[in-house]
Amino acid sequence: MARLFGTDGVRGVAGRDLTATLALDLAAAAARVLTPEARDEGARPKAVVGRDPRASGEFLEAAVVAGLAGAGVDVVRLGVLPTPAVAYLTAELDADFGVMLSASHNPAPDNGIKIFGRGGQKLADSAEDEIEEAVGVAHEDAVGAAVGRVTDADDGAERYIAHVVASLGQSLNGLRVVVDCANGAASSVAPEALRRAGAEVITIGDAPDGLNINEGCGSTHLEELQEAVRRHGADAGIAHDGDADRCLAVAADGSVVDGDQILAILALELQESGRLAKDTLVVTVMSNLGLKLAMREAGITVVETPVGDRYVLEAMREGSFSLGGEQSGHVVLLDHATTGDGLLTGLHLLGAMSRRGLALGELAKVMTRLPQVLINVRGVDRTRAATSRELAAAVREAEAELGESGRVLIRPSGTEPMVRVMVEAAAEPHAHELAERLAGVVRTTLG
Repeated sequence: MARLFGTDGVRGVAGRDLTATLALDLAAAAARVLTPEARDEGARPKAVVGRDPRASGEFLEAAVVAGLAGAGVDVVRLGVLPTPAVAYLTAELDADFGVMLSASHNPAPDNGIKIFGRGGQKLADSAEDEIEEAVGVAHEDAVGAAVGRVTDADDGAERYIAHVVASLGQSLNGLRVVVDCANGAASSVAPEALRRAGAEVITIGDAPDGLNINEGCGSTHLEELQEAVRRHGADAGIAHDGDADRCLAVAADGSVVDGDQILAILALELQESGRLAKDTLVVTVMSNLGLKLAMREAGITVVETPVGDRYVLEAMREGSFSLGGEQSGHVVLLDHATTGDGLLTGLHLLGAMSRRGLALGELAKVMTRLPQVLINVRGVDRTRAATSRELAAAVREAEAELGESGRVLIRPSGTEPMVRVMVEAAAEPHAHELAERLAGVVRTTLG
């Protein structure tokens, strides 16, 4: 059987792949695996449960709560909140673990179950494996006084907003900001956090109906935000995804400021104030070479990880680093959060604008994005990509041609018969030419 947990929890089409039965069983299994310590100490285990506004989140929340309470876990329902808010409240409310129901930037029919351990930390692979092994295993449910009790947290959003605003330590007074909430979990908390920080706020994508999450809006569809920023004469635009663990931005002229540029801006801000731990930034192999060149010039070490925010987090914890993230807008500020937090990122990016007295477009010039061309070559044997001599020779030839002004990345897909070919070069036509050439080699040698 394929592994139930992916790189970011358990995901699938709600009602087909991710059923109420699976959600209940998964919750009960998590309760058994993650609470022995509390039970051994004679305490009643506690879990928090949050969700984004997808329609399917309603029945999945009910199933998860039933599974937890039936396993003797007291449950605090948080309602609709961003994923990072659930992580924060797992720690803030001293819960044994937290559960978030969301499929992030995916369309409305999808949903997912993400589990945070004590302190709001992402679970290790070994813990996920234990939970997966426990799913469907016969067990005794709690009875009588041992049954878990269910309550609602009325102040969860307030606690989270207060936390992210306090982390900023300054006012955003004078900034006009458009925020696109992706018709998702940030629809009420993101505008309130920005207003409380002092910004003038215009909102779009803030009317979730359970079915319109990420639909033509949010961090995966920036066109409406770009138009709104220009129309309203805003200083910046902030875009979140459905569960608000991502942040991308738009400058006053409508140009996009991606995750790499945001990381560059925040890294230099933290370095200047002496808060960039070990003068190091953690990124993935897909981050633009321009980011790495800018960091080298600033004396900042760059640590690379495989693609996925969980790998960024692992490297940050292992090295005791304070900043890391992905080009997609997952940014981790480990001094303030245990996971990627779009609201936190947006506030600190705007804070950099306010402190510097510079437009976002000017701030983004701290790095120059090299043209990056990605070609997905489908229908090939991805397992042979690492051992093909012909492909290795073609890559060496391309790298020699690029020198230090570009790079090549050949990355087999982890789930599909596909190999990703990425080329960066100083000029976009050159990047296209080399990417097409290497894609041709992949097709002929691995097809």
